[in-house]
Amino acid sequence: MSKVIKGPVFVVQDNIDTDQIIPAQYLNLIPTIAEEYEKLGSYALCGLPDSLYSERYVPEGQMDSPFPIVVAGRNFGCGSSREHAPIAMGSADCQLVLAESFARIFFRNCVATGELYPCESEERLCEILKTGDVISVDLDTCQVHVESTGKTYAIKGLGDVRSVVDAGGLFNYARQHDMISS
Repeated sequence: MSKVIKGPVFVVQDNIDTDQIIPAQYLNLIPTIAEEYEKLGSYALCGLPDSLYSERYVPEGQMDSPFPIVVAGRNFGCGSSREHAPIAMGSADCQLVLAESFARIFFRNCVATGELYPCESEERLCEILKTGDVISVDLDTCQVHVESTGKTYAIKGLGDVRSVVDAGGLFNYARQHDMISS
């Protein structure tokens, strides 16, 4: 099954921590409660400093972001081990984060929750792309295609974790493969 994610990107730089992804005051929201899951999405990336990011990832008063892809520099998701970080992004309709590198715990939480694909770029795309650029990310060919320039960039394959994210997280994967009972 071919998987291509296409849309406008939201570009951030290096060391975006989990408090910038979802500030601590919103950790009282419980993702397993539908209304609270939706509300988490409205706060995704709201901890980014206004002085560096003039555009909000999720527009004020909205629940979802117009950007299905976040492009980042190094060490995306550093900081705490909060699962709320990838959950908030997934709730905001983020499908994929394309970063130079990830904090290990954030990467693992993306896989465990199945909220979004954590893909590593071979090049520093946060310096090449700007917020609003439209790209296509082909998870099968491990290619990023930039619509405006026609240029293509390589990403690292997700390997075995892709099937876990495809399934919607660890528990769904385990149920689908009869590792745990439904």
